[in-house]
Amino acid sequence: MQLYSEADVDTAVLSDRQVTILGYGSQGRAHALNLKDSGFKVVVGLRRNGTSWPRAEADGLVVMEPNDAVKDATLISFLTPDMAQKRLYESVVDDIADGATLLFAHGFAVHFKQVVPRRDLDVVLIAPKGPGGLVRRQYEEGHGVPCLVAVHQDADGNALKLALAYASGIGGARAGVIETTFAEETETDLFGEQAVLCGGATELIVAGYETLVNAGYQPEVAYYEVMHELKLIVDLLHEGGLRKMHEFISDTAAWGDMVSGPRVVDENSRKAMRAILTDIQDGTFARNWIAENEQGMPKFKQMMNADLEHPIEKVGKALRSRMDWLEG
Repeated sequence: MQLYSEADVDTAVLSDRQVTILGYGSQGRAHALNLKDSGFKVVVGLRRNGTSWPRAEADGLVVMEPNDAVKDATLISFLTPDMAQKRLYESVVDDIADGATLLFAHGFAVHFKQVVPRRDLDVVLIAPKGPGGLVRRQYEEGHGVPCLVAVHQDADGNALKLALAYASGIGGARAGVIETTFAEETETDLFGEQAVLCGGATELIVAGYETLVNAGYQPEVAYYEVMHELKLIVDLLHEGGLRKMHEFISDTAAWGDMVSGPRVVDENSRKAMRAILTDIQDGTFARNWIAENEQGMPKFKQMMNADLEHPIEKVGKALRSRMDWLEG
């Protein structure tokens, strides 16, 4: 493992040079503000009639239309959704200066060849391991969110230096920057989302809720047991791994964990995980997701509606309304 810290970074490679951020969502806003506060010259590229333009101006940033924003940029960060990056790149590529650097926070578009960069451009990745709100908050508190760094294309020999300078500017070098590849970042990120963090976790929660309710238990009690209390366990795992979780849960819970966990995540589950990973590695998932977007996302919308209309959502909304300490 190659781990970079602030001592390994030369921020002078981006001093007095324009960094353009394309997109102003969760990551875009965090990156732009952190870079600005770190002393970098930042321009945000947005559509003038979009809702993000006034917000970026109110945050004190220079805002331009994307084609104008990229013209004088040394480094251009693509922080729009994955499926928007192909069209965005094609719309601005003729205005990008020779020898500029393209930066991505996720490797999907490049790895699956939705974006095929010009050969004269450096192409790098800085992927914070946390949402944009956390990236901003940790920076403001003097800390940082760990990042991954990768170089896809090194046209001038300076790609890694530029990427590390950017990582330092958003606070990532404070916590450490691990070197990887576009392929590894993309495939592990997709797998984590699908098999564990989003797909696996939500299906497990819903299945647990349905098991309890179908057995005659109150929906509200079932919600507390399988959804609400999950945060306690996730926080313990996040802070100290399996050891801290076992330290702070009861012996009864730990025994149940060890004897019953393998009954839920058994060899069939692991076989399904391997199949998910294969679909990611061979491009099946990407092709299907790209095709779904091109068709207007009918299956996506249908499945999303089914998720949001599940009874656990109605029960949860009512219970959360009584917890005034929760946000949103």
